[in-house]
Amino acid sequence: MTMKALLLATLVGLAACSEVPATGESGFSIISPAAEARMGAAQHPELVRAFGGVYSDPALQAYIDQIGARLTGVSETPGAPFTFTVLNTEMVNAMALPGGYVYVTRGLIALADDEAELAGVMAHEIGHVTARHSSERATRGVLAELGAAVLGAVLGDPRLGQLAQVGGEALLQRYSREQEFEADTLGIRYLERAGYPTGAMASFLATLRRHSELEARRAGRSGDEGFGIMASHPRTLDRVQRAAAAAGAGNGQRIDPGPYMRRIDGMLYGDDPAQGVVRGRSFTHPALGLAFEVPEGFALLNGESAVLARHPSGAAIVFDGAPVSPGMDVTQYVARTLAGAALGPIEPLTVSGLPAATTTARAQSDGGPMDMRMVAVRWDEDTLYRFLFLAPAGRAAAFDTAFRQTTHSFRRLSPGEAAQVRPLRLRTVQARPGDTIERLAAGGDVERIAVLNDLRPGQPLEPGRWVKLIE
Repeated sequence: MTMKALLLATLVGLAACSEVPATGESGFSIISPAAEARMGAAQHPELVRAFGGVYSDPALQAYIDQIGARLTGVSETPGAPFTFTVLNTEMVNAMALPGGYVYVTRGLIALADDEAELAGVMAHEIGHVTARHSSERATRGVLAELGAAVLGAVLGDPRLGQLAQVGGEALLQRYSREQEFEADTLGIRYLERAGYPTGAMASFLATLRRHSELEARRAGRSGDEGFGIMASHPRTLDRVQRAAAAAGAGNGQRIDPGPYMRRIDGMLYGDDPAQGVVRGRSFTHPALGLAFEVPEGFALLNGESAVLARHPSGAAIVFDGAPVSPGMDVTQYVARTLAGAALGPIEPLTVSGLPAATTTARAQSDGGPMDMRMVAVRWDEDTLYRFLFLAPAGRAAAFDTAFRQTTHSFRRLSPGEAAQVRPLRLRTVQARPGDTIERLAAGGDVERIAVLNDLRPGQPLEPGRWVKLIE
């Protein structure tokens, strides 16, 4: 059943204003709580797949469930069912679906400095659920176009730019500023009732902003803070502080970070090798047995459905795989895939001993017309891999050599090379007298580790302070 059909089947009449327990306000909704639960249950597996699957760590999951139960137990609907899921992605994000489905990524868990900061994010998402924001948006969507499924899962990360939808049917939108403020107010209320310091929400927001700025700069979007979770949850410190005032909450004291640091020690950090690994300008997928490199100046990002590389000029590279009929020639595939476009000649070529074909076309993007070159490489009887090389219209020649180098860097990995691709892990230690981030990082990515610990490069470390490192 499609999401549109599911939504139509679960609507409960063009009825009624109902009171939302979390806010005490009345609002018009044509979707009942039971229908919301069915919508969330239908979208849950699709969202999990889109974000790398469930992170398999029973002890960490039990810890997240414990925090979630502590927060929902002090909400206005303590008996409502909630499902908390840790998503196996390095992306720093959190989201919610109707029916009590709340998600945090392991990338976000790694960025938090203590349990209260993580609880603040979870409380915010719980606030979206208890305020029925997904229902409000779905109602507006249905009234505009009957059957549109407007759910409370927000992507907002350029790495998933190829995913226009989750499950092919859901229309994904940001929350409004008013809804974000309301979720902050409720989240702070739940934090305080659960005994957490409410200032954790503001302190983590500051860390999120620094992380967003770092990611944007490294993706060639200098000065852009609307990246990742900061794009999907556009919030500012003053609004969080106003929400705290509206909730009548004080900041409270910071809690001991030790228990949290011990819980996350050894957690996977960055890419999961099962999904492919980015190291600088190289992408390696040991499970698929392939690798390639992008040109200098391109920021490489690993998404669930595609690998993306972006240049500050607007040029981009998209790499993905596609099934193909055993008898189809690679040139036929290119012609059929781009049928209807004004193509240049389709040229056969060989890439690392594999049959391939390439052609050019004009593509349209949000930023305007782009010159596109497709390169399709036949991997085996059933699989093709594709590069889409994109440059602003009229500038393709400037990238021609670099794009050719990327094409011909594509190759098979030997079993020995694949075996050497190992994941990064988060390690938590306590600083000793004289320690610095630079010394503890041991030649690693000092800037990232500083952001990970809400520190500045060169900042002295207090002995005993917990520090997260990447190994």
